[in-house]
Amino acid sequence: MSPPFFSDVFKGVNDLFNKDFYHGTPASVDLETVAKNGVKFNVKAKQLVKEGPLAANVDAKFFDKVTGLTLTQGWSNSNVLTTKIELAELTPGLKTELLTSLVPNISKAALLNLSFVQPFFTARGNFDLLKGPSFIGDMTLAHESGVVAGAQFGYDIAAGSLSKYAVALGYGAQDYHLGLNINNDQVTTATFFQNVSQQLQVGTRATLNPRQTISNVNIEFATKYLPDPNSQVKARISDAGVVGLSYKQVLRPGVILGVGTSFDALKLSEPVHKLGWSLSFAL
Repeated sequence: MSPPFFSDVFKGVNDLFNKDFYHGTPASVDLETVAKNGVKFNVKAKQLVKEGPLAANVDAKFFDKVTGLTLTQGWSNSNVLTTKIELAELTPGLKTELLTSLVPNISKAALLNLSFVQPFFTARGNFDLLKGPSFIGDMTLAHESGVVAGAQFGYDIAAGSLSKYAVALGYGAQDYHLGLNINNDQVTTATFFQNVSQQLQVGTRATLNPRQTISNVNIEFATKYLPDPNSQVKARISDAGVVGLSYKQVLRPGVILGVGTSFDALKLSEPVHKLGWSLSFAL
């Protein structure tokens, strides 16, 4: 089995802390449909700021089985045109992506992503073709014992210098995972993730940041519980007293409702709390 990419070495604990918490957007709606010829359409709308306007975009995705080419075209209500071209298996294990974005008369961007997957080895290269240009690469190696090691670095081609770097080490057993990550800012993150049962997951994350003045170490805890196959409850809390709660419910096949809140348990009387919801349709 191939190891995960560098960004996915801690996927279990990262999903536990970041996924399906809805307080970050006061309101979110998305609709996904599939035409008879296989073209997928996706419409998303989010309210990023309370009482603010909606940020919306529509995507159309086409897949050609003969060539393995995937084309995704998007357009947002801020007049951003995006195009994504994916080509898989140019050679065994190699996948190529070209992403472009254009705001007429304002800005443009082009990214080239390459990924290569082999047993016990993965590698990626991300090229920003217009800005810099710059390059971000990473690789991971795995051992059959469950140990995964990876490294990432960024290189500014124009300046001829390293812009970032990070290393990661993980160990995964059947029901738990341990991880350690260190980056060029001397920020060290240690993680623990466990599948306690089919219904319960727990995880913790400790971050050492020597540049912080109040507390050099921040500790967080998160958990996910599945009361039944159609619902999910999540909670997370940090040592600073910030609590996040969320609930997700499958109303019917293809229709999912999510609600979430975040509040500071040490400042309950202050207006720093957040509330958000999400409604998803897949037809």
